[in-house]
Formats: sequence, structure tokens, C-alpha cells
Amino acid sequence: MWLNVPMPSIKISYSSENLKADAEALAAKLGLGLQGSSGDETVLAKADYLLTFKPSGLCLESTQQGGHGPIRCDFDSGTITHRRKYGGGNGQSIAKAVGISGKFMPHVLDLTAGMGSDGFVLAGLGCRLTLLERNSIVYSLLYDGLQRASLAGMGDSGLAEVVARIDLLEADSLTYLQSLESAQLPDVIYIDPMFPARKKSAKVKKEMQVFHGIVGADEDAAELLLLALQRAKYRVVVKRSAAAGHLGEMAPSYSREGKTTRFDVYALHRLPS
Repeated sequence: MWLNVPMPSIKISYSSENLKADAEALAAKLGLGLQGSSGDETVLAKADYLLTFKPSGLCLESTQQGGHGPIRCDFDSGTITHRRKYGGGNGQSIAKAVGISGKFMPHVLDLTAGMGSDGFVLAGLGCRLTLLERNSIVYSLLYDGLQRASLAGMGDSGLAEVVARIDLLEADSLTYLQSLESAQLPDVIYIDPMFPARKKSAKVKKEMQVFHGIVGADEDAAELLLLALQRAKYRVVVKRSAAAGHLGEMAPSYSREGKTTRFDVYALHRLPS
């Protein structure tokens, strides 16, 4: 039985007057209401969540007592930086799944970018990434995170190189794939679909529960896989939980399995050597 998470109400806010113009611009773009300073208690009661501009970056925060902490994209944190520098390199399961080698760094099209964590890992390993995200809230968070990473890269050449390998587009993946010309086809297509949380999953982090409510399930994921198999040059990789069945009941060529995550690889053509 799937957990039914109602769609929350979201408004745009800002923590200081110098960020008001940014908040107004985003509110107009997304067609969401603008609320004043996020520190105004009378304001907080008017929405379930605030997409708030703060000096530390754009974040999604709950207005409910006992809610999760701020959710933001941060590609310059200690944890992210440590993984980028010491995270296992091409030996990581995701690297092997997309076919990274010393002689081949694929152009990867990530059809379900989300908060960009997997895409950033692949870009850190040397791949060129095109990230697609169709949900406007998630896209805004990811865009802000990449912009801040770009600024931080002015003092970190390694980070700057990673960010330079990433292109982010706000687009529907099915429409985007259908529009690609043959000369634009990516080497590898990566899919990490969002599925509803099961009712028993009380252990799921509050942040993920929020994303289920805001993003919803990728009901077209199986259709997306079918089209991806026609548009990738060499392979399609689908990220799944270790216990999940194959997407669309389509068996992969092989899988790379971990304790909690599995990468199903649909091999189309031999990788360049």
C-alpha cells in the first residue's frame, strides 16, 4: 500500500531585504505567492513550506513544528568535497555502471536530476553531464546549488572544473528525448525515477517524504526507459533500490548491486576502448 502524501502548499520567502528582489523574481517565475521575511511567525502559518532565499543559499524549509531542517543543494560541503577527492574514483559502482574508464569519459544525460548528487559525482570523475529536471521547485534548488558551487570554484580550481562539465536544463525528459537529433545523442542515459514511499517506510527521512509530496511519482518512468533505449549511443543505466523489481519489468543486460542500491545496465553497443 502506498503512502498518500498530500500536495503541500509552498510560497517564496527571503531572510533579509537584500534578497527580496531574488525572491520576487522566483515567485513570478513559478507563479507562487511571496511572503515576507521567513522570520515572521505570522507569515509562517500561511504555507506548509517556504522556498527561502538566505545568505547560505536557496532552501526549502518546513513551517510545521517538528518539521525537517532546511533542504538545499550544497556541492561545496565537507562531505561532498571529501567524496570528490577521495571517494573511490572509477571503482565506484556508479562509475562502472556508466562505463567510465581511463580511455572513455562518456557524455551522460541524466533524465531525472533531482538534487544533482549522482550527476555531480559523475562530473567529478570527468564525465560531461546534461542534467534534466522538470519539477520547478527542485530545479530552482539545484540551479541555486550549482550557481553557488560556481562562485566557490573561483577559489577551488578542482570544483570549478567539475561545475564546468555540467549543463542543467529545466525540461520534460520525454519531450527532450523526442527532440534530439542524431548528432546530439548522449553516450549514456541515466535514470533514477522517483517512486512513492511505502506506508511501512516510517524510517524514510523526512526530507524524502517531502520530495514525494512535492515531486510525486515518475509515473512515466517505464515509458522513459523505452525511449531512452532508442536514444542512447552505448547504454542506459537505471538506479533502483536493491529490493526493487526491474523498471517496467524490462530485464537489464546485467546489474551492479550494492547493499541498498542497484544499477541496472542496459547495454546497447560496445563502449569505445
